Amino acid sequence: MNATPAGPSVVIVDGYSNSGAYTGEYAALGVGALHVQSTAEFLPKMVPPDLSAYRETFVCEGPDAVEDLVERLRPYAPIAVSAGQEPGVPLADLLSERLGVATNGTAGSRARRDKFTMIETVRAAGLHCAEQFVGSDPAGITAWARERGSYPVVVKPRSSSSSDNVFVCRTEAEVTRAARSVLAGITMYDERNTDVLVQSHLDGTEYIVDTVSAHGRHAVCGVWRYDKNLLPSGRPLYDLDVLQDPDAPHVRELIAYVLRVLDALGIRHGPGHAEVIMTDSGPALVELGARLNGNMNPGHHEAFSGTNPARLAALAYARPAEFTARHGGTVYAKSCEAVVHNAATSREGLVTGIDTAVLDKIASLPTVREVVVRRPAGTRLVPTVDLMTSPLRVFHTARSQRDILADYRVVGQLTDDVFRLAGPAG
Repeated sequence: MNATPAGPSVVIVDGYSNSGAYTGEYAALGVGALHVQSTAEFLPKMVPPDLSAYRETFVCEGPDAVEDLVERLRPYAPIAVSAGQEPGVPLADLLSERLGVATNGTAGSRARRDKFTMIETVRAAGLHCAEQFVGSDPAGITAWARERGSYPVVVKPRSSSSSDNVFVCRTEAEVTRAARSVLAGITMYDERNTDVLVQSHLDGTEYIVDTVSAHGRHAVCGVWRYDKNLLPSGRPLYDLDVLQDPDAPHVRELIAYVLRVLDALGIRHGPGHAEVIMTDSGPALVELGARLNGNMNPGHHEAFSGTNPARLAALAYARPAEFTARHGGTVYAKSCEAVVHNAATSREGLVTGIDTAVLDKIASLPTVREVVVRRPAGTRLVPTVDLMTSPLRVFHTARSQRDILADYRVVGQLTDDVFRLAGPAG
């Protein structure tokens, strides 16, 4: 092992996707970052971390390697351990507990990753949530839906994300097909599904509630409305995340509910990303991740609130007293309208190049702050069926929703032209 560097360090477990923002935020606080990879290889469906941003990197190749990893980390005297994205949550709980730093603890880890256990934990706390059943046999899943006697129902994996293999089913035949599809699939985290989760359909509008916590004191970073389209297959296609007015009555109700969910799931430290449906009976949890919102873009967030969840989470871990004094119990400000657009395509083929002229045209639209190409050259473009197959993510801000929606329509017209393809056209 190299000589340990001077100065405090924090451990980031699985720093995929936008959790790369952590390294700069910690550096601004005088804290270096160490990266821990929870699997022997990077997960193929996730954007890998930039390891050059870390002081040191480690790989945990399974449960038997945890104690060795703890001893290798001890000389760095980490002040905190945080999950970068969803697959790192259980290991972050374990490492933080073993290293004696702020921790959500291992006792509640399963409830923070397994969706069936999560909902049952929330139900036990007296909170409104879906009816549900879990099983490994499509016939059993179908029988539960039949005996319940009310459609639609939702069929999905027990532990995944990004709308991976989520189906809204209106008949027994659709439930059976969906259950078989889930069992045949591999999750976002490269794990084979051995169970299927079926839940009552929560009728209402779905929202995101993002939070950051320190010692059980929570700050609400954003509440967003999901605008979705339903594909003929029954899979929901996420289109827009629309920032909500923090003073709106429905937002206050959502926030109050999610704060109780955080407590029920034992999330006292770090970020939380909740998905909640506002039903006629009040809010009901879809799921909650103890990590950053995968759609969080620091510059976009700062444009409407003056800060971003990665910065708040870094402060919460590195300087918890300062975080609680400045942000504990607060709700984000909203200085302008903000939208995240997950663009869709019906084309398929190997991406041989990006048409920069078209991309520049999108980027120059008045409300567009940033465009993220999610299918670069050398990858395969496929028809969009979920968040992971969206080829572009576009971040908008403006004084009015009307201006954003005008540019959103232009992006929809231009998306397919961004990608030069070899293979099937369409």
